[in-house]
Amino acid sequence: MNETFTAEEDGTLLPFLFEKLPDVKRTKVRQWLKFDGIQVNGAVAKLSTHPLKAGDVVMLAPTPKAAAHPDLPAGMKLIYEDDDVIVIMKPAKLLSIAANKPDQATAYSELLKHVSETRQGGRDRVWIVHRLDRDTSGLMVFAQSEEAKLALQENWKAAEKKYLAVVDGLPPEKSGTLRSHLDESNSLRVRSVRASNDTREAITHYEVLRKTEKRAVLQLTLDTGRRHQIRVQLAELGCPIVGDERYHPDSDIPKAERPIESRPKRMALHAAELRFIHPNTGELMEFTSGLPGDMANMMKSSDRQNRRRKAYKASKGR
Repeated sequence: MNETFTAEEDGTLLPFLFEKLPDVKRTKVRQWLKFDGIQVNGAVAKLSTHPLKAGDVVMLAPTPKAAAHPDLPAGMKLIYEDDDVIVIMKPAKLLSIAANKPDQATAYSELLKHVSETRQGGRDRVWIVHRLDRDTSGLMVFAQSEEAKLALQENWKAAEKKYLAVVDGLPPEKSGTLRSHLDESNSLRVRSVRASNDTREAITHYEVLRKTEKRAVLQLTLDTGRRHQIRVQLAELGCPIVGDERYHPDSDIPKAERPIESRPKRMALHAAELRFIHPNTGELMEFTSGLPGDMANMMKSSDRQNRRRKAYKASKGR
């Protein structure tokens, strides 16, 4: 996309771009600014507050870096960044933040290290806003100031969070709502129990996006954000997440004794959609991510297994 606009009156760059590009997501416009994709009178403009005068020529020339998601340390990818927030893609098997080992690599420590090493004379800190389980991949938000962190956390319950999961077994309905009360008193394992003063209600909505004979891809929307909520509720439904070494019934069987399709390299849970209010501008921020390739392969392997079983049964029937 290479487009040119002429300012008709004095103003400021970012509002001008929003006005001229109503069909482009605002997060994408901000990324173009961040990665040298906007020029004013032939010179790269990076500041959202860049002043415009009547007659200034604004050109859109998004760079490959602006279109892609730059790599970060530890397998993370930068999805979005402005003066207040950073959105990354966290890989599976990376902790969000260290629990007991301060020297352990985490999303927080690696992002902090990257920021400290790449910024010259600017802010070199980040603040964690929320967490993802170690074995969960997906979208994760960090703040660039304590004020932004507090504003984000204050409204975090209102943020919309959707996940994708590959599960063993098929839910009884195309869509539904899971309600349970969770006992989180054990640091290692959360249990679904009867409601009491010591439990917290957990509510998850699911929708089946795709299925084979034995597996399904589910989209999950959270009304609450309890620890291990999705994992516990899906296991209770009889549809445990593929690769969940804590709540899947197969976790009691040594890996070497399981079928190959029952010992994947990761847990099949991915934070795929995130919507929240920007802590400074009040703008609705929306980020989406598709089903990761390794999770898609889990469904393909299930398809292959089903075809082999059908072919075997057919050959025996002849």
